[in-house]
Amino acid sequence: MKPTLPTWLRGRSELGVGVLLFVLGVLVLTDALTLDTDLTGRGPVGPATVPLVVGCGLLAVAVLLSVDVLRGGRGEAEAGEDVDLTEPADWRTVLLLAGVFLAFAVLIGPVGFPVAGALLFWGSAYALGSRHFHRDPLIAAGLSLLTYVVFDTLLGVPLPGGPLMGVI
Repeated sequence: MKPTLPTWLRGRSELGVGVLLFVLGVLVLTDALTLDTDLTGRGPVGPATVPLVVGCGLLAVAVLLSVDVLRGGRGEAEAGEDVDLTEPADWRTVLLLAGVFLAFAVLIGPVGFPVAGALLFWGSAYALGSRHFHRDPLIAAGLSLLTYVVFDTLLGVPLPGGPLMGVI
């Protein structure tokens, strides 16, 4: 026997998104309120400020979306001009991208961000259809090094350098 939904819930799948946003908002606020600010406090704006704003925003959007859905509001159907909804999903691209991200996560520790980032950028370009085998690795290496230098040197966010730590 197939389980049935209550009649008032049919056609209101957007309520699931509202519930998800509400749960995320509660989690973010709980995390922000239990954050240890003694060690990281620097000035009037502490580390809990942004999570508090984001959590309150998530709760507000969840409530507004749920009220809109309960009043009869509906999301628009997909109307993208380059989207053909009759075509099946391109699982090859999805799996290639997932593999590239997984390889990045595994390699960032041992080989460092510059090398792992270059593989991430090049692998993503390849998975998304670029076939410029001479140009893409050079652009990927340049983007990875630029990202590493900006984060590590200019922003002060330490990224693992790997074997290139002493060179860069």
